Amino acid sequence: MDKMKQKQTVKGYIREFYRNNRLNFILAVTAVMLSGGMQVGIAYLLKELTDVSMSGDLELLAQLVGTAVAFMLLMVGIWLLDRQFRYHFLKKAVEAYRNKAFDAVTGKGIASFGKENTSSYISALTNDVNSIETNYLMANFTFLTLVLQAAASLALMLWYSWSLTLVVMVLGILLIAVTLPFGNRIAEQEKIVSGKNANFMSMVKDLLSGLGVIKSFQAQEEAAALYHDRNGKLEQAKCRRRKAAELVNIASFVGGFTVQMGVFCYGAYLSIQGRITPGVVIAFVQMMNYIINPIQQLPGLLANRKAAVGLIEKMAVYGEDISYDGDLERLETVGEGIRFEHVDFAYEEGEEVLKDVNIRFEAGKSYAIVGGSGSGKSTLLNLIMGNYPSYGGSITVGGKEVSRLQPDSIFDVISVIQQNVFIFDDTIVQNICMFRNFDREQVERAINGAGLTGLIAEKGEEYACGEGGACLSGGERQRIAIARSLLRKSPVLLVDEATSALDAETAEGVTDAILNIQGLTRLVVTHRLEEKTLGRFDEIVVMKNGRVTEQGTFRELMERKQYFYSLYMVSR
Repeated sequence: MDKMKQKQTVKGYIREFYRNNRLNFILAVTAVMLSGGMQVGIAYLLKELTDVSMSGDLELLAQLVGTAVAFMLLMVGIWLLDRQFRYHFLKKAVEAYRNKAFDAVTGKGIASFGKENTSSYISALTNDVNSIETNYLMANFTFLTLVLQAAASLALMLWYSWSLTLVVMVLGILLIAVTLPFGNRIAEQEKIVSGKNANFMSMVKDLLSGLGVIKSFQAQEEAAALYHDRNGKLEQAKCRRRKAAELVNIASFVGGFTVQMGVFCYGAYLSIQGRITPGVVIAFVQMMNYIINPIQQLPGLLANRKAAVGLIEKMAVYGEDISYDGDLERLETVGEGIRFEHVDFAYEEGEEVLKDVNIRFEAGKSYAIVGGSGSGKSTLLNLIMGNYPSYGGSITVGGKEVSRLQPDSIFDVISVIQQNVFIFDDTIVQNICMFRNFDREQVERAINGAGLTGLIAEKGEEYACGEGGACLSGGERQRIAIARSLLRKSPVLLVDEATSALDAETAEGVTDAILNIQGLTRLVVTHRLEEKTLGRFDEIVVMKNGRVTEQGTFRELMERKQYFYSLYMVSR
């Protein structure tokens, strides 16, 4: 992503904080300004109380006490308003940002999505968002409060004593010069922690997903060692970040203490000379907190804000779809079918997977795609789905070039059943409907067409499938995938080795369910070479070394006694 485009994208994410949220923001800022001014007013009250206590005027003292009580009640009211509007703003801002980020990630093409580890996305949508909320959104209010308090304090100080205020400003500038360089270290450490955290989450995901493999190889100790190592590196990075922050705090404390003592001593000198009252000295000491706090906190706040913007920039990169450029068309219909003309394709340069493929899949017919491992069968389906738009030759669906189609529109026309069907940890009916609302009659038709009637009768539609479909058999998971496709009513169904992990009887039942669907263009990649099943396809496409070597019905291919015949005989 070029710098200009990245900057615009980042601005788009930041604008999301304020979309339909500006009123909450304005009211929160107003409350912050009132609160900051009221807190500086405490210094004025302390000055007046100190001076009146020295004068011995009890009547005036009683009036000031009443004023202080009213002042406190007003401050409480302002704080409650601040709390109300600020928290509402933060809620809506974080919710909108996270929604936009998720929509950007899920809106990417499959090829572009696969450029990053899913754990990077998870980290960006969880830990990074928490950091942005704290170090950007909440910090903005803190920054505004500190600046307003400092400005109001300086104005009141100038009113009381310009010479003492000059001392405050000189010492404050020296304090800023000492603490500011430390801030950049925090930003650098924040980025390092974010990267380490993404790596750690990726490793945890792999270890938990592959626990069965780890157990079968008795590699628990090695897995634990890997976990301990990455965990240690993450905590080490977090420790360095904490130390950097603490170093800023220490430098700020030493400088702040020096400044405060210097101002107090000079103020006491002016009071002894009678140039200011003791109350003014007390007020200056109180207001020094509003000068020192910004000096102490602003370097860290600015560094953390810079780091948070870096996380937003990272999300902008993650959300970019790098697979598609320019104006893209929408796919509305499959038309007469799908056509490959002189198609070449390689996942990596110089290693072609498909070579000069020419084939036509007519609409409404069923095709079995067979061949040895690595022959390019699954790649053929991936190209039809638009997962890899950088191919040679021409691939058209409904007469439109796949590389020029909007990715989402492809899936309006095409449904896919993969070898490993993903089942959500939810009910059977929710997995079929994919959390959308469908007419009851449509759902029942999909259930019947996919052969799920028996499962529903036995377990019920609200049966919990478990994580990854752990409570279902392989055949039941595949039938749910078929039901999903039937419910969507897409005119093209692609099936990629859907029965490879199933026993023969279950595989035959799943394939029958697919072939019994009428009116669909069906492309089924399969390694099962069984006459009873293959004989039902309109045509069989045979692939070898990335090329289409034969096409025809089962009987025609057997009669030719070429490559398919050899494959079939070997499989007996």
